[in-house]
Amino acid sequence: MGVFDRLPPMDHLRSEKMCFVQLIIPAESARVAVTYLGELGLLQFKDSNEDKSPFQRIFVNQVKRCAEMARKLRFFSDQINKAGVRSSVRPALEPDIDLEELEARLGEHEHELLEMNTNSDKLQQTYNELLEFKLVLTKAGGILASSHNHAASAERELDENIYDREVDEGNAYLLEQGVHQGSSGNSGVRFVSGIILKSKALAFERMLFRATRGNMLFNQAPAGEPVTDPISGEEVEKTVFVVFFSGEQAKAKILKICDSFGASCYPVPEEMIKQRQIFNEVSARLSDLEVTLDAGIQHRNKALESVGSQLWRWTIMVKKEKAVYDTLNMLNFDVTKKCLVGEGWCPIFAKSQIKDCLQRATLHSNSQVGIIFHEMDTLESPPTYFRTDKFTNAFQEIVDAYGVARYQEANPAVYSVVTFPFLFAVMFGDWGHGICLLLGALVLILREKKLSSQKLGSFMEMAFGGRYVILLMAIFSIYCGLIYNEFFSVPFHIFGKSAYECREKSCSDAHTAGLLKVRDPYPFGVDPSWRGSRSELPFLNSLKMKMSILMGVAQMNLGIVLSYFDARFHGNALDIRYQFIPQMIFLNSLFGYLALLILIKWCTGSQADLYHVMIYMFLDPAGDLGENQLFWGQKELQILLLLMALVAVPWMLFPKPFILKKLHKEGHLKWIQILNLIQPEHVMMISISVKSLCIK
Repeated sequence: MGVFDRLPPMDHLRSEKMCFVQLIIPAESARVAVTYLGELGLLQFKDSNEDKSPFQRIFVNQVKRCAEMARKLRFFSDQINKAGVRSSVRPALEPDIDLEELEARLGEHEHELLEMNTNSDKLQQTYNELLEFKLVLTKAGGILASSHNHAASAERELDENIYDREVDEGNAYLLEQGVHQGSSGNSGVRFVSGIILKSKALAFERMLFRATRGNMLFNQAPAGEPVTDPISGEEVEKTVFVVFFSGEQAKAKILKICDSFGASCYPVPEEMIKQRQIFNEVSARLSDLEVTLDAGIQHRNKALESVGSQLWRWTIMVKKEKAVYDTLNMLNFDVTKKCLVGEGWCPIFAKSQIKDCLQRATLHSNSQVGIIFHEMDTLESPPTYFRTDKFTNAFQEIVDAYGVARYQEANPAVYSVVTFPFLFAVMFGDWGHGICLLLGALVLILREKKLSSQKLGSFMEMAFGGRYVILLMAIFSIYCGLIYNEFFSVPFHIFGKSAYECREKSCSDAHTAGLLKVRDPYPFGVDPSWRGSRSELPFLNSLKMKMSILMGVAQMNLGIVLSYFDARFHGNALDIRYQFIPQMIFLNSLFGYLALLILIKWCTGSQADLYHVMIYMFLDPAGDLGENQLFWGQKELQILLLLMALVAVPWMLFPKPFILKKLHKEGHLKWIQILNLIQPEHVMMISISVKSLCIK
């Protein structure tokens, strides 16, 4: 263990040392100070109002205002997406505005858009109704014309006494009366025309038949084109209908059924001249409404474009203001109600930068009193903070997604910079695939400044944030792809000729009958002749499986070694003796030994079956290895490693819990003894002194 003790303490690989600080900020400079501290990002405030609800905080009204402005901005974004308006990628340059002016401007834009939407909806509904009326006039007019022709022919047949008695008397009677009714009053045949959803037409006809007991004639015709429903605003297929009936009671029933089925009824005159006049009037009104709707849409799109050019800038501003007031809600007023008192954590190296920010805030807010910044003692555990840059930030976020390291614990992200992209390359090793990734990563890196100032989509934002991760994955993929000799799953003779050739010059089944080794092994990577051979799959699977075992064992050993450095750093000898040592013994007695056998087999070219070796290491440790013996003394070494692994299991599981239990009891007994020695009158003095110490 002396070798490990002489190693450096790995301070540069651990989280930053933190200190607990208190800030006393005058009320007039609180917002500016918190804004500057937020831009710096090196101070984490502690919530001093945990016992208060969000509605009992100091700046609750400002937070509500920011939330309302955020709602309006989401409304604008939805309207822009719905209208298909493209907002400019780069926001237009406009002078800076304060929160009050932005709130007033957002209110004006929302009122204007809501008014335009209301007018547009009314015009669109009117347009849809007129379009339906036009279709009803066209189709119902044809139905009425055909019914008149049918009735006239029936009348001629009656005059010539060739009327067929087997014809449906009800329908013939209705058609006959319809010819003579004209603009009849209460007697004679009448009709109701309208339009209904195509899916409801059959049920509608059945209901009419039952309600009128069959005393009606139902004619229908498809509308011929999709129609925008005036109520739902969706394009649907509809059917134009004309219902012939007789009597006021039947009319009332039919109209009620039309309402219940959502059918729209439109008046259609019987005379063809009036139909044409109304048709021309409706067509003229439709053309006028089209012009008006187009003008309204253009005006609305211009308004949305003007809002969209500043939407991203306004969204960032509102989010920043809301974050500032959320942070201010963590602070408390002092007794005089003139200063805000806040506590928080900051890295030790950042104290000078924080003080500079506070001085600038005092200067820019024209405050007569400076901001007080001083350190405090506390028994709380500090938060974890790792310094990152644009290269290491993505790796740190990947590690933090699984769990954040404890304070002053070794940072796994340092090692994941290499291990994460390399393990990716082991799985997706293909140098053609790696070149594509490399080109994509280089484009993102070369356009870094331009892309960082733009609003990106969710996928592009994720790819841009991990551009350096993609770069390393691409480099390692090219390296592993050259080892696997795969270019989009196709092998190439990059580093010379293959070591294998066909048995005969005239053979054509080289990949099925086998090959002969005629020269030295392929200089780098997998020989391309393995592709397509009988043993390709067993060989490549064995190669990748053994590589996975070697890298997995190496990574587990790295994790255990890091646990030793953490225990040594925190002075925890218990973890070193009863956790680090038995874990290293157990891991390397089994899996470390397997990794050693893999390396020996590769170096010697042995045909030993490692499955057999590892299985019979447990089932028959003293048995003869035979052809599976890779080196002298292998059997004795296996017995020794097996005994060490068996000893390491109880060593790792049992001593530490019992020792911790004993230490806990001893500490508890010591406190009981101390309390028994203290006189009752001294208890109050001790509690007062402890409270004063905590306050300091």
